[in-house]
Amino acid sequence: MAAIVAAMILVPVIQTSEESLNLVSLILIWALFAIGFDLIFGMAGMLSFGHAALFGTGGYALTLLVTKAGVGFLPALGAAGMVGAVMAFGLSIFALRVSGLFFSLLTLALAQLVYILASTKFRAYTGGLDGIPGVPRPELLGIDFYNNRNYYYFLIVVFIVGLAVMALLRASPFGKALQAVQANDVRAAQIGYNVQRLRQCAFMISGFYAGVSGALLASLMFYISPQMLHWTTSGDVLIMTVLGGKGTLLGPILGVAVFEVLKEKLSQYTQHWYGILGLIFILCTIFLPNGLAGLFTRKAAGRPGDAP
Repeated sequence: MAAIVAAMILVPVIQTSEESLNLVSLILIWALFAIGFDLIFGMAGMLSFGHAALFGTGGYALTLLVTKAGVGFLPALGAAGMVGAVMAFGLSIFALRVSGLFFSLLTLALAQLVYILASTKFRAYTGGLDGIPGVPRPELLGIDFYNNRNYYYFLIVVFIVGLAVMALLRASPFGKALQAVQANDVRAAQIGYNVQRLRQCAFMISGFYAGVSGALLASLMFYISPQMLHWTTSGDVLIMTVLGGKGTLLGPILGVAVFEVLKEKLSQYTQHWYGILGLIFILCTIFLPNGLAGLFTRKAAGRPGDAP
């Protein structure tokens, strides 16, 4: 973790181009989203396709609070996380009534419902398919955060705080209880855990991370549209997490970095880059079931020849 933080701080010194800085900023935001997603996917064993709804509503919450209600950026950023958590609570009321594949399909259906509402019924607030341009950035201590370098350092601070909190959560009794629920929810209930309450709390914490990430992305791009609510956003964060290694703290970060770099490079050569990424994802799923983090763990343990 210390090495990752040091590398992030040195990025503006090593890479001076705006394109590289924007790419690493995207990696930070998606990594924050991915470590929140992995709390329910890797720790609690719930595959959600509804996180796009939490991601997008967080972005819209910040945009509307700052531009329409005159709320400061930092309070609006916290509110965006709370909106994501509340949205997650609402989804969990319905989705947690089922499990397994049915849970995944129900979260997908609910998220697509939110996407359709944002695109049509709530156009007066969301801008419809045209979206809302001019999403602002922070105004803090007289620092010009419209400078991409300054905003990048702001993202580093938010990311480090989010990563540290997630590390504490995963190591806490709450995190261990989630692992017990994933391993055997029946036995976890028999020894006294409230399984539904634990899953619901994990969903809400994950929703908070998604809401904050969506708000940061909207601010980075100066723009937000219902595309952030589309199911493909949920698919992207799933691919990133599996690619890096679900159930690990640093795995999703590695997955996001590889995904975004490949996306940036492949899109320069072909418009079918998504298909190539899909093929890479399939190969990694077959030959690296524990993701890149699992590969590095085997290397560090001196077992490079282990079968998948």
